[in-house]
Amino acid sequence: MDPLMENLPTPARALLDSIRSRRSIRRYRPDPIPREWVRALLEAARWAPSAHNRQPWRFAVVEDPRLKARLARAMGERLAADLRQDGVPEERIAEDVARSYERIVSAPLAIVVCLSMLEMDRYPDERRQAAERTMAIQSVAMAGQNMLLMAHALGLGACWICAPLFCPEAVREALGLPSDWEPQGMILVGFPAGPPREKPRRPIEAFTIFQP
Repeated sequence: MDPLMENLPTPARALLDSIRSRRSIRRYRPDPIPREWVRALLEAARWAPSAHNRQPWRFAVVEDPRLKARLARAMGERLAADLRQDGVPEERIAEDVARSYERIVSAPLAIVVCLSMLEMDRYPDERRQAAERTMAIQSVAMAGQNMLLMAHALGLGACWICAPLFCPEAVREALGLPSDWEPQGMILVGFPAGPPREKPRRPIEAFTIFQP
């Protein structure tokens, strides 16, 4: 046991061990996710902290293969258009679009993570309104992290992808989402098809200032 773990209470050791062992999983078996497990993911999300306790998160649960394919196609069309505008060769565009499509349709479960500003505070000035929006984004991100940790605790693999940020209109149209739902990301979930890739983490001292 490392020195940090030795000085922690048992519940804290268990939690930190779970956080340390979680990884982004991008390949899944085709087995469906039990419905109660899906609800457990959403239950974990709704207990996240949020600005003013407004809970600005919104989730679209996508399990139907045809709907996932429609979503993946719509997102792929937007990706292709953006890459063409950047002058990317058509061969590489086709590869990127195919990889994105396969990643989405191969996941048994996709949860589109959105935010809504409807119940957040309104300010007359741009500075405070921008801060309010950032608070809502932070709240949604914390709910997403809760889902990732619950997925790991259930023995599932999960991965947060940010692609919906680049094509919110395409996502809303493909899924028929309300106009105030702003796609922020997508969590792909499934039983892992293989071991995760190990990636190193920087030491605490590399990104922390301990104030005197």
